[in-house]
Amino acid sequence: MTPVLVYGAYGHTGRFVVAELRKRGFDPILSGRDAAKLPGGRPAPVDDPASLDRALDGVAAVINCAGPFAVTALPVAEAAIRAGVPYVDVAAEIEANLDTFELAADTAVVPAMAFFGGLGDLLATAAMGDWTAADEVHVAYGLSGWRPTAGTLAAGQVSRERRAGKRVRFAGGRLEHRDDALPTREWVFPEPLGARPVFGEFSMADIVTIPRHLNVPSVTSYMTVDAAEGLAAAGERDAAETFVVDVVVRAGGRERRIVARGEDIYAVSAPLAVEAVDRILTGRTKVKGVAPAGEMFDAPDFLRALAPHITVSDGG
Repeated sequence: MTPVLVYGAYGHTGRFVVAELRKRGFDPILSGRDAAKLPGGRPAPVDDPASLDRALDGVAAVINCAGPFAVTALPVAEAAIRAGVPYVDVAAEIEANLDTFELAADTAVVPAMAFFGGLGDLLATAAMGDWTAADEVHVAYGLSGWRPTAGTLAAGQVSRERRAGKRVRFAGGRLEHRDDALPTREWVFPEPLGARPVFGEFSMADIVTIPRHLNVPSVTSYMTVDAAEGLAAAGERDAAETFVVDVVVRAGGRERRIVARGEDIYAVSAPLAVEAVDRILTGRTKVKGVAPAGEMFDAPDFLRALAPHITVSDGG
């Protein structure tokens, strides 16, 4: 079996990734920062490059599930580059994604290969189709609720600190940091959700991944207000949410729409990340080096491969 290192294997998303690797015939090698949680695994502190190098010895690829990614992404990705093996992470931290995109690598490096970031990028890329440019991309998240993990909360706190408490958006072809309130509006999701109040400019990793390779000057993401309020309230994660991701691409008065539906935003990050590794290791990539999902892979084909975890339809 092909060995794949999972860094942060004992975390919430990490456990899903380990299970998905086993299901698909890979040999997951468990790693992370906490040796006590890794009996028989390969513990490796992120501030110890030699330890990371030993952890990666003999593996075919690395999936990093350990947040905050501001702490782990660069050290683990750099170790993968030294080892000459592909690196994939599930980071939704905009600043960490930007850090990773600055790396130089001969092997594949794909940050944000998760529900937030990778999925939206694949959907937007598939919707663009043969268009070479667009005026705007909108990614609307309709969640039945959101009870974040401790890792999500910690990562969000680190991101807020890195941007000095400001929010960030992508408009006019560049990232902007703002200190005004999030705008609100109504978004008409496909049924059964229908019209829902959303926070506009609720920026996720999509505002980094999509404009990285698509010619579009405006990328806006939205989150249903009740889900965003659940995130603020936090608490124990006692149930999996259902989701609808509604992506609209507009260019010159024309519009294309694509919709993804599924359940559990953490669980579906596992097939996204593992499918990415499988495609990299079997040579099914479009570019080399550091790239987001939509640039690295054939987006429509990748989305089809995610069934039954995620179902995708055109036009709602």
